[in-house]
Amino acid sequence: MTELDEQGRPEPPAAADEAGTLLGFLEFLRATFAWKCAGLDAAGLNATAAASSMTLGGMMKHLAYVEDHWFSIVLHGRDPNPPWDTVDWKADHDWDWHSAAEDTPEQLVKLWEETVTRSRAAVDEALAAGDLGLPARRTLSSGEHPSLRWILCHMIEEYARHNGHADLIRESIDGLTGE
Repeated sequence: MTELDEQGRPEPPAAADEAGTLLGFLEFLRATFAWKCAGLDAAGLNATAAASSMTLGGMMKHLAYVEDHWFSIVLHGRDPNPPWDTVDWKADHDWDWHSAAEDTPEQLVKLWEETVTRSRAAVDEALAAGDLGLPARRTLSSGEHPSLRWILCHMIEEYARHNGHADLIRESIDGLTGE
């Protein structure tokens, strides 16, 4: 049974194998991000802090894109899912960030949650076919095929970095603090 902390986040296992440890930390960081965005209306999700134009809504849409990019497109070689399949990324490389202002909180949460669900299934599918060393179907710009291990570590880094941003933005909205 997974132990939950006071915010309802799953504690990463202290004595799991490598896959269990990496997935445990990724799930904890996903839950931290969800906690930082919980209960906010459109104004809250579009609020900025300091000189940055970054918003929690933009971050949520960006993280949905990153989840889909790494676990579906890179790992499994699949075509982009909507809404990413119609974006001209060369014309607007920050589309995920600023287009979120046009979405309702419900649309953003649904997009992120559905993408995370697909990502979990994609990881389960990859682990059923191999181990953490399983190479992705698509390559990095260097021409290398990242392993599932590398992708999981990258996603942990992505969430950890953006959770720091989310801490600052959420505190500026309503004073909510905590790790």
